[in-house]
Amino acid sequence: MEYAYLGRSNVKVSKVCLGTMHFGQRATEEESFAIMDRALEMGIQFFDTANVYGDPSGRSEEIIGRWFSQRSGRREEVVLATKVYGSMGQEGPNQERGISAFKIRQHVADSLRRLQTDRIDLYQVHHIDRHITPDEFWGTFERLQAKGDILYVGTSNFPGWGLAKFQMAAWQRGNVGIVSEQSMYSLLCRYPELEVLPAAQDLGIGVIPYMPLAGGLLTGKTKSEQGSRTHQVEGEYGIHVSDNEMFQQFSALCRELGETESVVAIAWTLANPAVTSAIVGVRSVAHLDGLDRAAALRLDADTLKRLDVLFDISRGRPLRIAPAPEAYAW
Repeated sequence: MEYAYLGRSNVKVSKVCLGTMHFGQRATEEESFAIMDRALEMGIQFFDTANVYGDPSGRSEEIIGRWFSQRSGRREEVVLATKVYGSMGQEGPNQERGISAFKIRQHVADSLRRLQTDRIDLYQVHHIDRHITPDEFWGTFERLQAKGDILYVGTSNFPGWGLAKFQMAAWQRGNVGIVSEQSMYSLLCRYPELEVLPAAQDLGIGVIPYMPLAGGLLTGKTKSEQGSRTHQVEGEYGIHVSDNEMFQQFSALCRELGETESVVAIAWTLANPAVTSAIVGVRSVAHLDGLDRAAALRLDADTLKRLDVLFDISRGRPLRIAPAPEAYAW
């Protein structure tokens, strides 16, 4: 496994991050324990979860917490990330989606309890809250950092302007600020190349993309089963794996390279200089196979160009060549 610094921080994380969204839903506790055991054996020491993950909400954190309690010393090996923003089922106007000093005080305590840990290494705001002021935002997280409840602050699903707004406010306060941004980014979802990735790179924020395999669409499947995650994502993207020439050409290119589709798709995501680590949500130990290869693979310029053309969303002006505003300005 290979490692990289997380944004402007001095902490290193594995270039593949274990996504635990499926823990408690599509993966049982026993399966989840086996996945975490194997991931750590492979050198994947960056684990990502959220307080809303699992069925019911909070179950993913609880499973990770029980794994820590039963695996002596493992907590100090893992860079642990979780999130705050969503409703956790409590009643009241201050428990709705969003963040506030009032809400975060309770939610961070609940996450620490479920995770059975004394601190959260990376505490991420799951979505941007357009109403909170920078003073309340940073005042809240600075108090948590001073207590040692959290070490670093990250964001998720933020726009480029949101990263700039809160990062500038942090620096004015003498704070390290945002060290990471978690965005959906893959060969099939390249919108972050317009604004988010250039902003993050300029502001020293490491991007940790989720769904680099587009929910299974980029794994070489030729059909999806009814009710499967891939079938669900087909509906979200409006694209299908069966009899799709684009996916057929992608598989042919991967065969030419002698690599699997999953390895190439993740390696492509990691090739962007703004990206620190790719989050891969797995449901079984078998899904971890090849992830170390994806972290090590370096795609050459010709391959990157061919992939740009094959998965082009900018009508012949690849976004790697023309980021915002050049991608849409004349």
